[in-house]
Amino acid sequence: MFKKILSLITLALVAFVIWGAWDQITAATSCIFGGHCIEGGEFSINLFIVCLLIPEQLFMYYCAGKIFFAYMAGKQRIAEQKNKGDKEAKKISTWELARISFELNFVNHAIPSGGVSGLGYITWRLKNYGATAGQVSFMYILRYLITILANQTQTIFAIIFLIVTGSVPSNAYWMVWLVGAMSVGIIVAIAVLIAIVSSRKMIRWAAKELTAFSNWFVKTITFGKKKQVLELEKVNKYFMDLHEDFLTAKKDKKLLVKPVIWGFLYNFLEIATYEIVAISLGHGEIFPQIMVAEALGSLVGAVLPTPGGVGGYEGSMITVMCILGTNLAVASTVVIVTRVIVLLNTIVSGYGFYQNAISKIGKADKKKVFESSKES
Repeated sequence: MFKKILSLITLALVAFVIWGAWDQITAATSCIFGGHCIEGGEFSINLFIVCLLIPEQLFMYYCAGKIFFAYMAGKQRIAEQKNKGDKEAKKISTWELARISFELNFVNHAIPSGGVSGLGYITWRLKNYGATAGQVSFMYILRYLITILANQTQTIFAIIFLIVTGSVPSNAYWMVWLVGAMSVGIIVAIAVLIAIVSSRKMIRWAAKELTAFSNWFVKTITFGKKKQVLELEKVNKYFMDLHEDFLTAKKDKKLLVKPVIWGFLYNFLEIATYEIVAISLGHGEIFPQIMVAEALGSLVGAVLPTPGGVGGYEGSMITVMCILGTNLAVASTVVIVTRVIVLLNTIVSGYGFYQNAISKIGKADKKKVFESSKES
């Protein structure tokens, strides 16, 4: 019964995502097959080039999975060299890695929770491979830190390129400096976060404060009926797992080489999805504008409660591209057509694998699919 309810809920969420993006889907369909661009005018779109988005996006998701598993494999190899290998740890095939990557991407897009649902799901999914909740959380955070750093680094290079080549309109420098300051600020914030995580004392303080606040909040909203939702001992263990994994990565820096490479490749492919559509329109020259716009769009999309940041993500990207000199019709077509194809590809590539995975859920796992990240 639980499996059926979970399947129905997921199906309803998928329908909600499609309904929320329906205007964009119809507009993109009209543009691709009817030749009418999003904001008026006519475009000749090369459908063969557009179709390259499908394999490119699938490989992009595979790269995202490699960030996780390259780190896991490195840790397991070090443990084996020290004769401390986990006998329960399992190796993962390329196909299984791709499957899990497609599932995770689907969950993050279908359920609007800022990535929390994805963390819970991947924690449950990787437990059979010998990974604890704390270790998975570290890998999850590591993945986002790497991709964020890659994104901001590429953005800074794009800004420098636009300035050096004189491609920034005279009235648009404020946007360039705004996005540049945002990128630098994010990099500094990550550096501060790393400094906090490296301190055992700060980790224990964070665990204590989080536990106290969570229990107080739950007690308040339930009018005292539920006094405790988190146990300090479990929360502290969870945070210490994060801390230990951080120290391991800090000590054996080679562990991070492959994840960083895969992360930069993933981020480049994510931006390249827009460039493929731009090339299909005959406007491949707008790649630097796309890189700058995507940086702001991803930030806006991350804080919106809508699935995948639908609405704000597209609007902010189009706005930035236009300010930087891109034609409104071109910017709208590139962004909306790309986002629609990516959304549909995400659902098609991940929904079936996700359904197959949850069909194997046992009784002991019922409450862990989206809550496992909170229980450790």
